[in-house]
Amino acid sequence: MTSLKGFLIDLDGVLYVENELIPGAAETVNWLRQAGHPFRFLTNTTMRSRTALQEKLTGLGIEARAEEIFSTCVVAARWLKQRDMQRIHFLLPEEPLKDFTEFEITDRNPDAVVVGDLGKNFNYDVLNRAFRLLKQGAQLVALQKNRFWQTLDGLAMDVGAFVAALEYAAHTEAVVIGKPNRAYFEMALNDMELPAAKVAMVGDDLCTDIKGGRETGLKTILVKTGKFQFDTLSGAEVEPDWIIDSIADLPGLLGSKNRSS
Repeated sequence: MTSLKGFLIDLDGVLYVENELIPGAAETVNWLRQAGHPFRFLTNTTMRSRTALQEKLTGLGIEARAEEIFSTCVVAARWLKQRDMQRIHFLLPEEPLKDFTEFEITDRNPDAVVVGDLGKNFNYDVLNRAFRLLKQGAQLVALQKNRFWQTLDGLAMDVGAFVAALEYAAHTEAVVIGKPNRAYFEMALNDMELPAAKVAMVGDDLCTDIKGGRETGLKTILVKTGKFQFDTLSGAEVEPDWIIDSIADLPGLLGSKNRSS
């Protein structure tokens, strides 16, 4: 642990579950800042803009600067702009569209169909409209492809199932922007100006956080909060470098050379 300088931290399931703060999360973020450890919040959340995410963290008592938040919406906007894609059909709620103000929102001959989390607004008509646009030549862009996420009421289906349906129907493959995409991790690393070997990913998802982090060359720390109880380490494709009960245990882990379990 002594070689670690920076951290990439997932939000939902690590710092909070929906609107409930995980005990010790705010104190850990404050400790990292005071100790001089650079960090970035790396989230696949697509139902809030970067501004809304900052306001949520602040409201929960976590100091967060806008430039520290790497949401998939912000990264996707950069990706689309780099490829000169201007006409976009979005499957997103209205609020996160604030991160895409430079683009023309359309359902006529778009350059891309961008899929995020519409929650209860996903229905046949929405998916069929997107399917037709893909068959007309639009590129399928998935902000993330998670299978499920943890709510206070239990598990909820995530965007991945709807992306998979569009891929199958349109006979195409989505470009996935968020975790576990290596380019997503590397963008945050470049922003911190740190090599992967000196950074750890802290998350609750074995696939997006741990596998994606390891494939990028990061050290990985799995927390036993969020969706952890619904994953199993037995037979998993990848193992984290460390396992801790919650992010509240991160300062203690940094002060110890022993592996946690």
